[in-house]
Amino acid sequence: MTTTQPPRTPLGSLPPREHLRLGQIATVLDVVVPVYNEERDLEPCVRRLHEHLARTFPYGFRITIADNASTDRTPEVAALLDDEIDEVTAVRLEQKGRGRALRTVWSHSEAPVLAYMDVDLSTDLNALLPLVAPLISGHSDLAIGSRLSRSARVVRGPKREFISRTYNLILRGSLAARFSDAQCGFKAIRGDVAARLLPVIEDTGWFFDTEMLVLAERAGLRIHEVPVDWVDDPESTVQLVRTAADDLKGVWRVGRALATGGLPLDRLARPFGDDPRDRELSGVPGGLARQLVGFCAVGGLSTLLYLALYSLFRLGVGPQLANAGALLVSALANTAANRRLTFGVRGRDRALRHQAQGLVVFAIGLALTSGSLAALDAAGGEASHGTELAVLVAANLAATVLRFLLFRAWVFPDRERPDDVRAPQPHATPEHNDLTRSAR
Repeated sequence: MTTTQPPRTPLGSLPPREHLRLGQIATVLDVVVPVYNEERDLEPCVRRLHEHLARTFPYGFRITIADNASTDRTPEVAALLDDEIDEVTAVRLEQKGRGRALRTVWSHSEAPVLAYMDVDLSTDLNALLPLVAPLISGHSDLAIGSRLSRSARVVRGPKREFISRTYNLILRGSLAARFSDAQCGFKAIRGDVAARLLPVIEDTGWFFDTEMLVLAERAGLRIHEVPVDWVDDPESTVQLVRTAADDLKGVWRVGRALATGGLPLDRLARPFGDDPRDRELSGVPGGLARQLVGFCAVGGLSTLLYLALYSLFRLGVGPQLANAGALLVSALANTAANRRLTFGVRGRDRALRHQAQGLVVFAIGLALTSGSLAALDAAGGEASHGTELAVLVAANLAATVLRFLLFRAWVFPDRERPDDVRAPQPHATPEHNDLTRSAR
């Protein structure tokens, strides 16, 4: 097996999703079963999966056994299944890692829909067709089984339940993930999306799933969730402590990359489709409602940070210096957060200029708040700390509307935001070429 494959789509933004032309495709679905030392479970799993697909899946399919450097009889069992069943293919990898196995097989598969599931078949196979149907129809880019959905039915011990829910809470709190279940071994992705997304993913182990979902979500790709019936495998060989530690390291790495703009997520984005609801309405600025929500959320957090810093600085200096210091720190954080979250500007290009322009906006806020404090002092008498805070909150609220208008019209104008779909470039740049290299 070769180790590289050219990208399937031109460089630039992904094209609009379309319903697959199934009559022209021999193999629509490629289901990967990654295994390591599974000589006992592999054959019944593959035969059961094959019987289910042959009975229920209306299109051509393939089952690929991805052996992760097994040291038992797993390669022999995989080879026998490959010989006996036409729709089964066995692939041998000399290095361990579920992520490595998925990347290798998915990168070289010609099927337009790619999926994987754990060898223990903990997930009810009746969820397989609902999992891949949105990808076939062109509705979604990725699909995941969810054990944490309200309508899911799950049988497992309290320790695994606690770990799973805690991990997903960490993802929501640290990476702002909105998908419900990152670890369920039951996922699918469109082939054109995988061709773009896989080279950006660094992890080769259990964190591969999470990294794939976080990057896809941040790029604006659509993730479909399917509630599943799931029964825990009591003899699972997954090392929970080591896996949890590796996952936390992955969360830190991806969070840092997202914060510094080191990921080319704009090249994973899709334009809107032909749904009338996706068309831009005349007279309404693009993305205004979303930007207002993001600006208010960032503003609320910035205000809390500002008040906390002001209270801290006030312990050692006067109100004017405390106000200036708290406003400066919170303004830098506010500009960086609005740059990324509200106005969708990614990468480091023009970051210093944006911060400089943000400081000008900061100066306006400083003038308003400092003027408010000066007016309070001129009113006579020594104001209480609570009164100072109330005046500062009112002044900051008054500056918020002006700050948003300046951010939208001057600091982050429309031409710098990736809201509008850009046509693919006629030639590849060095940055583009980085996306086509094989992942480590």
